[in-house]
Amino acid sequence: MKIVVNVFLKNGVLDPQGKAIEKALHSLNFNEVKEVRMAKQLIIDLDEKDEVRAKERIAKMCEELLVNNVIEDYELSISEK
Repeated sequence: MKIVVNVFLKNGVLDPQGKAIEKALHSLNFNEVKEVRMAKQLIIDLDEKDEVRAKERIAKMCEELLVNNVIEDYELSISEK
């Protein structure tokens, strides 16, 4: 089972990488861009058949290693890929 984990900065945390991309887009005349926030995505192939148990295990991985809970949030979803 493949689980997709999207990790992104919490609201209010400065995102210099997103801000740099936003400025670059504006310099290329993509002025309709209001804001850019940078995120990372992990795709984890888990040897688990039970969807609930898989999400529980991935959430535990996020809390213990994959996500900095002080400045980041995350969301999980099952991937059909």
